[in-house]
Amino acid sequence: MVYHSFKIAWRNLLRNRIFAAINIVGLAIGLAACLLIGLYVYDEWSYDRFHEKADRIVRVVFGGTVPGGEIKEANVMPPTAQAMVAAFPEVEMATRFRTAGRPIFEINGKLFQEEEMAFADANFFDVFSFQLIQGNPQQALAAPYTAVVSEDAARKFFGTTDALGKEIAVRDDATPIKVTGIMENMPQNSHFHFDIVVSMASFTGSASTSWMESGYYTYLVLRPGTDYRTLESKLPELFEKYAGPQFPAAFGMTYSEHRKAGNDIGLHLQPLTDIHLRSDVADHLSTPGNIHYVYIFGVVALFILLIASINFMNLATASASKRAKEVGMRKVLGSTRAALTGQFFVESLLLAFVAMAMAIGLAYGTLPLFNQLAGKALSFDFLLHWQVWPAILLVGVAVGLLAGGYPAIFLSAFKPAATLKGKLTPADNHLGLRSGLVIFQFFISIGLMVATTVVYRQLHYMQHKNLGYDKEHLLVLQTWPLGKNEAVFQQQLLLDPHIAQVTNSPFVPAGASFSNNFFVHPLDAPSQWVKTLRYDVDEHYIPTLGIELAAGRNFSKAFGTDSLSAIVNEAAVRAFGWANGALGQILVNGDNRHLRVVGVVKDFHFRSLHERITPLVMVMNDNFGNLIVKAKPGNLAGLLQTMEERYDALHPDLPFSYSFLDERINNMYTVERKTGTVLGVFAGLTIFVACLGLLGLVTFMAHQRTKEIGVRKVLGATVGGIVRLLIRDFAKLIGIALVVASPISWWAMNNWLADFAYRIDIQWWMFAVAGLAAGVIALLTISWQAVRAAMANPVDSLRDE
Repeated sequence: MVYHSFKIAWRNLLRNRIFAAINIVGLAIGLAACLLIGLYVYDEWSYDRFHEKADRIVRVVFGGTVPGGEIKEANVMPPTAQAMVAAFPEVEMATRFRTAGRPIFEINGKLFQEEEMAFADANFFDVFSFQLIQGNPQQALAAPYTAVVSEDAARKFFGTTDALGKEIAVRDDATPIKVTGIMENMPQNSHFHFDIVVSMASFTGSASTSWMESGYYTYLVLRPGTDYRTLESKLPELFEKYAGPQFPAAFGMTYSEHRKAGNDIGLHLQPLTDIHLRSDVADHLSTPGNIHYVYIFGVVALFILLIASINFMNLATASASKRAKEVGMRKVLGSTRAALTGQFFVESLLLAFVAMAMAIGLAYGTLPLFNQLAGKALSFDFLLHWQVWPAILLVGVAVGLLAGGYPAIFLSAFKPAATLKGKLTPADNHLGLRSGLVIFQFFISIGLMVATTVVYRQLHYMQHKNLGYDKEHLLVLQTWPLGKNEAVFQQQLLLDPHIAQVTNSPFVPAGASFSNNFFVHPLDAPSQWVKTLRYDVDEHYIPTLGIELAAGRNFSKAFGTDSLSAIVNEAAVRAFGWANGALGQILVNGDNRHLRVVGVVKDFHFRSLHERITPLVMVMNDNFGNLIVKAKPGNLAGLLQTMEERYDALHPDLPFSYSFLDERINNMYTVERKTGTVLGVFAGLTIFVACLGLLGLVTFMAHQRTKEIGVRKVLGATVGGIVRLLIRDFAKLIGIALVVASPISWWAMNNWLADFAYRIDIQWWMFAVAGLAAGVIALLTISWQAVRAAMANPVDSLRDE
């Protein structure tokens, strides 16, 4: 019986090749999109879950509210781990690590610069489940100047993974590092990645007892059954116990006085599995994800699958006229409605499985493009596990039953007498349901188009907004390998006629840069501590970046006291409440250093537009390692070549490296840009699949009204009039979809924009453009079938009357 049903289903599929092809393609596109988005969602969700103790690991973070802004830092004070293990029996163990900058290694006469290196406590591999292929994980980091390196690092340094016992010479350090372990490369879905993990005992200062410094990423393993929220509620008492006694020396007041002055800072806990998707702290160890985008893509995948299933229904009912007499004849010959329903379910399952096979091929073929769009490195390795295939089969069955349910019931409901006479409409009127499905399809399509438009407009706004400084023709050069020759290189650049200005500062107002919490108070208000950001700059910084002075003057070496001077931004003036002006005011920091304000710069965006401009204090200081060059418009390629030649002539240890400031700014919004691109692609797919459904529905309507069209043509109706007649109802449906989609889209995108401190306003034309685009595309699709029906010979439709 089942074989017989599949045989009939296959014959019907071959007989109706065009409809079957459209049906399968639409469903395959929907399933492929779901599969790709499912891979993306699973990858985002899987971060850090591979650790054996992942459900019991939490990270200690530092944060709170203070005048001048919020503090949200992923790293904490050196003694935090030890204090928490001693104070709370709920803590099974704790480990720390801290990043190691960019050290230069010399191995067998070759120089290497390591980007991914950290110092870690000896129990690092007891907390995290990184696998060692050589060495003892419990002892590998016990002694000073020992290290575990990844497989990639071992091959890079030594040309082999058999590197146990080999040594790595560190420039400016007389003691080499001994390799005591080789670990597998850290998985991609880890929130941190290190190629070298050096014992914390190698780092000077790791035993510090200061609660006024930070820099240590600290993780706790909680005992089974411990609720981290309960433990977190005990942290204020611990912080006051240990940090409180050190407050007077740093802030000139006790911890309780500090709190009374409006400050609320302390330690908090963050589950390990929340770090990638739900973290809003500074000092990320890798680019974080966003749980909202995971939800958005998950909903988009569901909608595309629903739209593809709706198309399946519409196309099946549209082809009903070709099978009406078949259904009637089967019923006359004794076939039951249950048997007919089963037959149509078998056909829908067959189509679903063919579509599923095609979807896997489509997804596999387009995965590299999707990875490029989404910035991922996803793969189909999961298909190698046999446990996955039952799930894929289950999805195929579910989609087949879901999409084929309505057509099966619809087709099997035809009455024999009516169908054999050519009256195709069953007893119930299903037009309302089909119209509702079309409205739903275009409600989703228009919503995605509006979302894509808003994302791209916000991106355009961020990329073109006046940031308060000149971002054009600015190059950032990493020059710290030059050492003492950096000053020589800077003077050579200043003599180049293609260069306007050069400044020396590690502080770049975009991308990765130094950040710090600089607490200061006015001399006449000792309790008015304000958190600011401190920029160490030279006298060329402000003119090189084109930052505008609002009052006072720039730094100058002509004033011998400018090392004790400060320039603040307007946000700092507001935070200190200097209504009568900031010039001449004295700021005092925790080290009792007095800084006289000599200038005020207009507010400029030194962070992304997600954040409000906060107080900033610039101090004059000699810095080495980073030059910002203002180039004159013209032969930029020639200038870069000249700079590289001059750089190489000074015999640096590492190659010439540079970046453009405007590119750094754009890179701050990589996540938004990729999200907009992916949304745009899936919006286009949604429109395409929805139009397939429209094609099915207009075909059905044309068949239903064949004789009506014939009569109208005999009575003198024109082709244009008939086309308008057929299109009119669909235009109404698209209009209804636009009306329904507009307020919901506005609400959703307004919530998305709330994440930006500086944002666009949602305009009415965004909805109009989305609705018009969807309408034009849909009506073009409808018009093809409508014109075809209108141009049919009326004799053919009326000859049996």
